[in-house]
Amino acid sequence: MTCREFVDFLMNYLDDELLEGQRAVFEQHMIDCPPCVDYLDQYRDAVKMGRSVCQPEAGAPEDAPEALIQAILAARKTEG
Repeated sequence: MTCREFVDFLMNYLDDELLEGQRAVFEQHMIDCPPCVDYLDQYRDAVKMGRSVCQPEAGAPEDAPEALIQAILAARKTEG
C-alpha cells in the first residue's frame, strides 16, 4: 500500500468498513510508515474538533487553535 492509497482508505478504516484483508494491509502500512500514523492522528483530531464546533454543546477541546475554530465556523456559514 502506498501513502496515497492509505489516505484513500482512511475514512473506510475509521468507519470500520474495510474487509479483513484490506484492514490487514492498511494496518501493516501503519507499522511500516510512521508519517501515515501521524497523519491518521492529526485527521482524527481534526474530525474531533470539527464535530465539537458543529455540536456546540460538546464544546471545543481546550487546546484547539482559535483560528481553526473560526475557520470551521466560517466554512459552515458559507455551506448553509
